[in-house]
Amino acid sequence: KNGNTVGLFLQPLTEIHLQSDLASSSELEPGGDIKTVYIFSAVALFILLIACINFMNLATAAGSKRAKEVGIKKALGSSKRQLISQFLTESTLVTLISIVLALALVVLSLPFFNSLSGKALQLTQLISPLMLAYLLLLGLAISLLAGSYPAFVLSSFKPLAALKSKFASTGEGKGIRSSLVVFQFTISVILIIATLIADQQMSFMLNKDLGYDKDQIIVIRDSAILGDKEAVFKNKLSNDSRVMNVTSSGYIPAGSTNRGMFNIYLNQQSESFRRTFIYNVDDQYLQTMGMSLISGRDFSKDDGPGSSNTIINETSARMFGISDDPIGGMITMGTDDGKVDLTVIGVVKDFHFNSLYQPIEPLFMLNNPNPGLIIRASKSDIGGLIATMKTMWEGFDLDEPFNYSLLDESYKQIYLTELKLRTLIRVFTAMTIFVACLGLLGLVTFTTEQKVKEIGIRKVLGSSASQIVAMLSKDFLKLVLISFLLAFPIGFYLMNKWLQVFAYRIEIHWWVFLVAGLGTILVAFITLSFKSFKAALTNPVDALRAE
Repeated sequence: KNGNTVGLFLQPLTEIHLQSDLASSSELEPGGDIKTVYIFSAVALFILLIACINFMNLATAAGSKRAKEVGIKKALGSSKRQLISQFLTESTLVTLISIVLALALVVLSLPFFNSLSGKALQLTQLISPLMLAYLLLLGLAISLLAGSYPAFVLSSFKPLAALKSKFASTGEGKGIRSSLVVFQFTISVILIIATLIADQQMSFMLNKDLGYDKDQIIVIRDSAILGDKEAVFKNKLSNDSRVMNVTSSGYIPAGSTNRGMFNIYLNQQSESFRRTFIYNVDDQYLQTMGMSLISGRDFSKDDGPGSSNTIINETSARMFGISDDPIGGMITMGTDDGKVDLTVIGVVKDFHFNSLYQPIEPLFMLNNPNPGLIIRASKSDIGGLIATMKTMWEGFDLDEPFNYSLLDESYKQIYLTELKLRTLIRVFTAMTIFVACLGLLGLVTFTTEQKVKEIGIRKVLGSSASQIVAMLSKDFLKLVLISFLLAFPIGFYLMNKWLQVFAYRIEIHWWVFLVAGLGTILVAFITLSFKSFKAALTNPVDALRAE
């Protein structure tokens, strides 16, 4: 009820890596995320399904060119079962060849993928006997999935009609192919929506007003190694014209940081407390970090270490019921020696000291300088300043190397997983759209093969190339529009669900769906036009010669 999170719990060891919900700072090492595994497994499955759908469409589209082959084989005594076996064998060979090519592409792209994802996968992990066995089973399953429909369609041609090239697709077959195209573009539009919204959320997080200025901040976490020379090092930095401010503290709002929590009571008599974050800082901390006081004053030299004065954030003032008149208010802190009264001398504007996944929590600051140095540098020569700091460090004859971090880079590291996820989604979205367009191209090819004589007659009767392109494209664009009706609500639901994990997030705007829709229509029309113009420009004499 009080918002405390102290307690004991059990956690299965095998679930820590992918399914732990603890903060990364509480883990032995950075873990994975099962949601990311699910997302990319789903994307891979969808790309594979779309590829199977394309094979069906392209195989059935090529059926008119194999009609006489089927007719002759049937006339010579081949059974439907033998023809089905032939076509399934062909699809199996195509799949096996594609597996070999895929393995070659994996070998070539593995360094790029490791760099993009931050992993260290090795070829021996991917090409093992067990993995190869899985690939063969997957290949057989894909062969049956992708090859069954074309095999049954092509083997069902009547011998006489096939030899005369007089056959037509059934309404049922057309409906199946149309449904498959709708499925492909539904998935493509959903991924476009996901990419646009993920881009907006990442941009929002990286550019949000955090309540402090993270730029030009250099952090030296292990300055305590200097011992009594730390003060000398700090003074030398303070005298450098490239240094604007220096503060002594190991508490920073991003990256590796000190953490402290104490029990905060409303007063000495209260038994109810809330576990609250404490920052140990000095009188230069707020100025160095670019934080703003909304009331009261900052620490001064008179507030020496161990003083009972405190600066709180806005959330603390609200939560402990002193937001109307916080300055001079008394709040009790529990320590090992009992309870201590703190006097509020200032209220700092709320700043994000956790990630944007979590809401801002109560925070108390005490004037108790802590080992660690935080330096605000001027923009003029930050690289030169770092080189000077390294030289100064090495001048103390320490065995430890000089280590530093930049606060803005540390902040980006918090969302490194999301940034990599965004990049990978972009890549897979482009792949999915490309494969979906191949499917649309297959359906256009099938239709133009069926309407080759109709196109010839229309041209003889005076139809222009643009009119024929419009005729061929109209039905396909309808399929793309139908996919919008499915993709928009699904995309909204999934991305709204994803955004719920962030305490601070964007709103999903209507223009995201407009951009996704217009982009898809444009890509689909370019794909349609490629084949449609080719059919429209064909000499009608070639189409009508047999008549």
